[in-house]
Amino acid sequence: MIPILTLGIEEEYLIVDPETGNLATDPPKGLFEDCRAELGGGVTPEFLKCQIEIATPVCETISEARRHLVAMRSCIKRTARKYDLELMAASTHPFANWYGQRHTDGPRYEKLDADMQGAIRRMLICGMHVHAGIEDPDMRIDLMNQMRYFLPHLLALSTSSPFWQGHKMGMMSYRTTVWDGMPRNGIPDRFESWGEYERLCKRLIMAGVIEDSSKIWWDLRPSARFPTLEMRITDVCPRLEDALCVASIYVCLLRMLSRLKRANMKWRVYPRLLVQENRWLASRFGVNGRLVDLGKGEQTPFAALLEEILEIIEEDAVALDCLEEVRHARKIIERGSSASQQLAVFESELQGGASKQEALKSVVDHLIFETAADLPDAGHTA
Repeated sequence: MIPILTLGIEEEYLIVDPETGNLATDPPKGLFEDCRAELGGGVTPEFLKCQIEIATPVCETISEARRHLVAMRSCIKRTARKYDLELMAASTHPFANWYGQRHTDGPRYEKLDADMQGAIRRMLICGMHVHAGIEDPDMRIDLMNQMRYFLPHLLALSTSSPFWQGHKMGMMSYRTTVWDGMPRNGIPDRFESWGEYERLCKRLIMAGVIEDSSKIWWDLRPSARFPTLEMRITDVCPRLEDALCVASIYVCLLRMLSRLKRANMKWRVYPRLLVQENRWLASRFGVNGRLVDLGKGEQTPFAALLEEILEIIEEDAVALDCLEEVRHARKIIERGSSASQQLAVFESELQGGASKQEALKSVVDHLIFETAADLPDAGHTA
């Protein structure tokens, strides 16, 4: 049976000063309180004060998820402007330093700081997570095993972190490299059953290493709180349409894999090392590069691999009423992901005579504009 596949989307954002382009290291308390008054529990603080996180309710369709994301992004942007600040959706800031940031007050964040020390203090990164509702636990594990193959493809489409502390890092998603400093992350292991996964979690809990499975931070994991399979590999996208594209492809791939299962077939499950290699290639080159076609054993242009994916999930995109969102991936290929656009803005400004710092500030202005571009009446002030 094909699961209903409800979904929920979580996004992490940065709060910036539009005049300087720098992060708001200690934004006014009223900013979060005003957002909470409008969005309720759908908005939460993050470890660093310069960040803010949203989570949609459970959505039946991509259209419903779109409505919530528009409302949530618009609320935070509108509220930030009340305090002369701006909303920026990107997975790294072009020039801000992690060591100048302050963490959020509260016991949870104090414990994270005490436990993780320098590893978490440099987590000046933002991501997008997509939950897909799958009630049966063993089905969740079966789909997780197969879905690992496609995680690098989703990462490539979302890449938005080419800079770190004022430097071009030669990567489209430097966020993944920063995140790899945390424990229990990356591509998940393969499991034979839900029971095997539970035994692994219990062993870590009994050893006193973690309190619960929410501290297992894989790129794809069964949620510790909900009956969902949570995709966590992607950068956050400045453009709302890009975010919805990535989320749509994810749920369509899960539906496709469910169809295979109903026909007594499945996607081949490859060794973790091979998928991890594609993860590296996706973070390094993004949509402009190549990934290994693991079936053929050769590197193939990402654009060609994407076309294969779009073909095999077309039936599912029609069934889930998100064909337009899925096909938007071709536009990302054509114009480049956010990372490509950021680098183009930076180089253009340098060629026009701007200093390095001025060029980096222009990238911030660009990201502020892009974050608002798909929101109604958002405009921009940068």
